[in-house]
Amino acid sequence: MTFTLPDLPYAHDALAPYMSKETLEYHHDKHHQAYVTNGNNAIKGTEFEGKSLEEIVKGSYNKNAAVFNNAGQHYNHIHFWKWMKPKGGGSKLPGRLEKKINEDLGGFEKFKADFAAAGAGQFGSGWAWLQVKGGKLEISKTPNGENPLVHGAVPILGVDVWEHSYYIDYRNRRPDYLKAFVDNLINWDYVDELFGKA
Repeated sequence: MTFTLPDLPYAHDALAPYMSKETLEYHHDKHHQAYVTNGNNAIKGTEFEGKSLEEIVKGSYNKNAAVFNNAGQHYNHIHFWKWMKPKGGGSKLPGRLEKKINEDLGGFEKFKADFAAAGAGQFGSGWAWLQVKGGKLEISKTPNGENPLVHGAVPILGVDVWEHSYYIDYRNRRPDYLKAFVDNLINWDYVDELFGKA
């Protein structure tokens, strides 16, 4: 399987003012493209050629850093673009997802606080996640390009806290970026779609 850069599901300026056109031009067109290019080069001639992206991510973890880092980030970003939408966020969630957040995470406001805290508390580069593990919703964080797949969980929402995701718009104010992400960008329909498959 050759990695290819997916098109953004919206225009580069569609998420402004919460995520700028300039951020998306760098983040999608340059950073994500680099993961695609470097991942394709790293996979050539390895046991991972011809495997699905999920198989590559799980199989290369702790075995082949060049493959894992780029495949992991490719996987994360394919979803990251879909986890956002213009006029996203808000507290109106699909019913079954809202019910599960209430049951497992103590309600939506507590989820928001804990998810933002996971993102703010990730030292250096990484991600914060809403994941399904053993039938339950959990919040987690991972360094660099790591994701819940390698820990036996299924990610249904993730936020990128690498500096290239927010520095142009927020400088060093990561908590402000996380608040904007939750309040104004999350595509809850896509989260619910992944929740239904988890």
